[in-house]
Amino acid sequence: MSSESIDASGLAGRYAAALFELAEADKGLDRVVEDLGRLGAMIGSSDDLTRLVRSPVISRDDQTRGMTAIMEKAGMDALTQRFVGMVARNRRLFALTDMIAAFLALVAQRRGEVTADVTSAVELTDGEHKSLVAALKKAIGTKVAVSAQVDETLLGGLIVKVGSRMIDSSLSTKLQQLRLAMKGIG
Repeated sequence: MSSESIDASGLAGRYAAALFELAEADKGLDRVVEDLGRLGAMIGSSDDLTRLVRSPVISRDDQTRGMTAIMEKAGMDALTQRFVGMVARNRRLFALTDMIAAFLALVAQRRGEVTADVTSAVELTDGEHKSLVAALKKAIGTKVAVSAQVDETLLGGLIVKVGSRMIDSSLSTKLQQLRLAMKGIG
């Protein structure tokens, strides 16, 4: 796939397109997808890692060393490590989460998948994840890639976004709706 057929707009899109082409040429697309999915989840769940990625005060060398240590400890693929290392050396770690999202979107587009952003109050188990993917595939009629995040403020339930559609079955939203309905009565 050439870069002309990949939407490579903006900083994150250009980096994602470059990584996509490298991973595809290396026949390591699945490994990089798995690594970046794990790395994105790690960044989303760790305030310290988020600070490392976003802070302009932390030196380029410290960011590079920190990210390298984390990826080695996690056993990530060499291509993923080289990519994130290069991003760190170029002082672009602040855009890493956007690069990950753009890369995963490119892979989903290539595979004919639709990406569903799922936010839950607790981390989904493997069984729940598989059930959710099956239900979404049945409802949408195409392959679905799930991007899962955890937001403890939801209290329970899920928020599912597919394209411009959103289904909010979270407990916090239901309580908010009940609160509004009760104000209307009294």
